Amino acid sequence: MERNSRIIISGGGTGGHVFPAIAIADALRDREEGVSILFVGADHKMEMERVPAAGYSIVGLPVTGFQRRITLKNVAFLYKLFISMLRAKKIINDFKPDAVVGVGGYASGPVVRAASSKGIPVLIQEQNSYAGVTNRLLAEKASLICVAYEGMDRYFPGEKIVLTGNPVRRDLVGLHTKREEALSWFGISGERRVILVVGGSLGAKSINSGVIQNIEKIGESGVDVIWQTGKTGIGAAREITGKYGYENIMAHEFISRMDLAYAAADLVVSRAGAGTISELCLTAKPSILVPSPNVAEDHQTKNAMALVEREAAVMIADNELEGRLVQFALDLVNNDRRLEELSRNIAAMALPDSAAKIADEIFKLIQKANN
Repeated sequence: MERNSRIIISGGGTGGHVFPAIAIADALRDREEGVSILFVGADHKMEMERVPAAGYSIVGLPVTGFQRRITLKNVAFLYKLFISMLRAKKIINDFKPDAVVGVGGYASGPVVRAASSKGIPVLIQEQNSYAGVTNRLLAEKASLICVAYEGMDRYFPGEKIVLTGNPVRRDLVGLHTKREEALSWFGISGERRVILVVGGSLGAKSINSGVIQNIEKIGESGVDVIWQTGKTGIGAAREITGKYGYENIMAHEFISRMDLAYAAADLVVSRAGAGTISELCLTAKPSILVPSPNVAEDHQTKNAMALVEREAAVMIADNELEGRLVQFALDLVNNDRRLEELSRNIAAMALPDSAAKIADEIFKLIQKANN
């Protein structure tokens, strides 16, 4: 009897890595009911909570990021990397995967290298328009590289590239049917325009600060604002909204139903992580992108510019937030013609069914290896 496929998905660190990884796992299960999937993440990162919550097993590695300046932390980095390489080899030997998927993030490196050294097919998924250092280093080990943007042969061997798009949460499909549910879930009437402000899965200090500095302008604007602050921002957000008592500003530490947040929103203010951009494309949401200045090689600015150049989004620099963001967003959310234009252009950039396409490529690699 033919045994079920066994697949490891490695990586994480942020929602931009974790949510696509879970979407890929869901698509693998759709394709093969009995498939065995094991996640490998980095200890103390968000995947150690989010992956089990999605119904999958995960093991952690102690690996951390390399500091780009001279610091004693890099001594600890080298030690943790060495331990992680040993553990990754043991995980590969014990689980015996038919394929390994690397989605980026600290844990990808040790696992992909361990799998490649044993001749196990490896698929890398690169979410950004500017390839990350980890994936660029791992490209030679990969059998296939799934990307979300054209022109990625600047970073990877062209013969290994497949354009699939970025996987997104499956509940984002068909949002037009969820409008009433969304309004009810957030307790808003739908009579006013709605702006969704979100700084990624971990929040964004500068975006939160921009909202707080302009809280009176928002409160008196006649616009409803759904505001995801992240764990570090919720205290200040609740304090300021409680002080002024504005009922049109709803602060949440984390929004568990992002499908409903998108369904309710007329305009989204967001960081420019690859996963978020893919969600905005799929949901056709007009957006103001604020690239994080705290990411490797400024890849969020490059992600945002891929949309801005197609008139599919607007970008505001992080250091311009307090002076520009709120008034700009309030003006834009009431500009029907511009909202329609942005929505139409961003929808044209969507690559649907990405997770299913990646799952198909994974099973093709397994089949090829077994022939």
